[in-house]
Amino acid sequence: MGFAIWIYLLNHRRKSKKIQKKIDKAKKYGLYEPTSIHPYVDPAKCIGSGACVKACPEKDILGLVNGKAALINASRCIGHGACAAACPIGAITLVFGTETRGVDIPYITPNFETNIKGIFIAGELGGMGLIKNAVTQGREAVEYLSCYIKEGEGKDKDIYDTVVVGAGPAGISASLAALKYKLKFLTIEQGDIGGTILQYPRHKIVMTSPMEIPIYGKVKVKETTKESLLDLFLSVIKKTALKINTNEKMTELRQEDGHFKVITTKGEYLSRTVVLAIGRRGTPRKLGALGENLPKVTYRLLEPEQHMNQNLLVVGGGDSAVEAAMALANQTGNNVILSYRGEAFSRIKPMNKQRLDEAVSKNLIKVMFNSNLKEIREKDIKIAVGEEVKIFPNDYIYIFAGGELPNEFLTKIGIQIERKFGKA
Repeated sequence: MGFAIWIYLLNHRRKSKKIQKKIDKAKKYGLYEPTSIHPYVDPAKCIGSGACVKACPEKDILGLVNGKAALINASRCIGHGACAAACPIGAITLVFGTETRGVDIPYITPNFETNIKGIFIAGELGGMGLIKNAVTQGREAVEYLSCYIKEGEGKDKDIYDTVVVGAGPAGISASLAALKYKLKFLTIEQGDIGGTILQYPRHKIVMTSPMEIPIYGKVKVKETTKESLLDLFLSVIKKTALKINTNEKMTELRQEDGHFKVITTKGEYLSRTVVLAIGRRGTPRKLGALGENLPKVTYRLLEPEQHMNQNLLVVGGGDSAVEAAMALANQTGNNVILSYRGEAFSRIKPMNKQRLDEAVSKNLIKVMFNSNLKEIREKDIKIAVGEEVKIFPNDYIYIFAGGELPNEFLTKIGIQIERKFGKA
């Protein structure tokens, strides 16, 4: 028995050292710092069952070190929540930010209601970017608001029960829930159906998990493409006969006589409640480089096929930037530079990292770390690498520096914004 215990402890120690090396490597390459919602493990509660490690759909996000669960490549965490659900004693909490890095999140209750009674936030805007989480939030928000709408008296035929703003996964789910509970509702979308999904490059690999779509039922999906995901939601809309007003942008939202007035580019609507499912990207973040207003600069890639035999620059260090660079590199004759200000990519999926390494080894993409775009001119660009400024020929530039949270709009209507440092 003593020998068996010795073997167990030896194996346990060997595994711990292996995980610790991965953590040290993650810290070295900037992969240890979480960028959004992520698990916090309470070491006082953790019993080291390993259930969270097995439940995580991503590779090397969690591991066991000295009998306790620990984060490894935290920046790659997609906020799935499976680890927290699998923990047998509740030692894991999903939190935003860290003790040193804050994240701005709109204040919402457990029922997704903001500090303004009757205004709800679901999906990416509330910090839950995973498709399944967005779908769940949209559904649960409407389930909650439907309760006190039904309890209300004296319904006015000219007033909606709820107006859903946004037709991404959260907005579609909220709309279907409103349809299910027979609410009088309206759904508007400033662009086309799909929301943030439409911003993805073609053939982007999208991580999700099995989800329950109101009326439609359960969908078993773990990894899919942008196109397949859009086809899924379009088929759901067709099957359920859901009506969505596309190309109608909300320009103002204010309270009026105990109701909300939603003002759009096409009309004005009164509603008892509003569900904001508008996404988190907001306005694309600019670099502030000279010449950034030139027509050849854009902030999303929809048709990589339009570029052939061109000199192209992609700026950014996330999955969107990497995927765009690879899509452009796959077109005939393109010379693609991927510029990132950091020392290493800290937020990309392992699959993208592998594909990028292969593209670099084949000279399809030139990666420039510690670089900053300084000036954009008609036929070339200036990039600073350390103290040295280099000039490269250039035809088009794609910038993926993230989006600015629509704080101004939210605060204008009175929604409280919280900066969270490692809190739920």
